[in-house]
Amino acid sequence: MTITYGDFEKVDIRVGRITRAEPFPEARKPAYRLWVDFGPEIGEKRSSAQITTHYTLEELVGRQVLGVVNFPARQIGPVLSEVLVLGLPDEDGQVVLIGPGHEVPLGGKLF
Repeated sequence: MTITYGDFEKVDIRVGRITRAEPFPEARKPAYRLWVDFGPEIGEKRSSAQITTHYTLEELVGRQVLGVVNFPARQIGPVLSEVLVLGLPDEDGQVVLIGPGHEVPLGGKLF
């Protein structure tokens, strides 16, 4: 399916920094609860992510990631997910987070 550039512009993908990460034992599949700071314009948003294979809680804090910030909030068990943190599957289908290759200002929009 082909989309227009206008369609692409509707998806608001921004860079944020994980400020807090906690276990999410209530999740059906192993996951973490995340708090991601997208800078002063957007602020901090919560999410959950099935990223326990490649990441420990300690190494997530401080990491810059990309997330879709304009989806409506979604209830995932006891967690209200406010942002979709983006990743790609590895050869086993486990999530690898997407982030910038260099430090960039929080809230920067992907273009």
